[in-house]
Amino acid sequence: MPPSPPAAADRIFRSEEELARMPASARIRYRLQDARCRHHANDNIAAFVREGELDELKAEVQARVQELLHALVIDTEGDHNTQGTAERLARMYIDEVFRGRYQPMPAVTEFPNAERLNELMIVGPITVRSACSHHLCPIVGRVWIGLLPNEHSNLIGLSKYARICDWVMSRPQIQEEAVMMLANELQQRVRPDGLAIVMEADHFCMHWRGVKDNASAMVNSVMRGAFLKDASLRREFLSLLSRKGQD
Repeated sequence: MPPSPPAAADRIFRSEEELARMPASARIRYRLQDARCRHHANDNIAAFVREGELDELKAEVQARVQELLHALVIDTEGDHNTQGTAERLARMYIDEVFRGRYQPMPAVTEFPNAERLNELMIVGPITVRSACSHHLCPIVGRVWIGLLPNEHSNLIGLSKYARICDWVMSRPQIQEEAVMMLANELQQRVRPDGLAIVMEADHFCMHWRGVKDNASAMVNSVMRGAFLKDASLRREFLSLLSRKGQD
């Protein structure tokens, strides 16, 4: 993650005893700031979370959501439908829809390119689910990945592409940034001659609120290496995607 701007010169250094008395969110934030590490909505902060702290964090989130429901004038004590809503939301955010922030990168087995494969390969469509950083509304879409490996590339199993996509997308995201983050992760792991990613997604911040347009979707792409330089390779990749969409 990119570093944050330098902390103030008079930053307070806390002992472990002081940290233990702080809420989990404050302890985690202190470690991040002490390391001058960025912690935006779409950053992974798993390295700064210690054992047992996610349970504490869920309890904090539950308490804050309960305050939100109270501010919305919802009688959670008398309304049987919302009595457990705060706890359910806390579990959903930490364990499910935002788990890509709090869980480390899934284990990915890499294999050497023993046969020196150097032909175009395409993986997808991979179904992805995220949430927009602006309104925390769902983003649901599909991702296609194109790779042109070389003899030095690392090959990974087919299911691992889906795991990496899920890890990157399970955070509050902006689609344009999410695709770049995914491209960076795959570039680092596979080291191909060419990498192409296309994402098409529905944004419920448009469907559910605002303009309430159910027909709109967003499509964006990242092209690197051979896909950026070779127009014929790029056309081949995109044409195979369009054919797949017609099946």
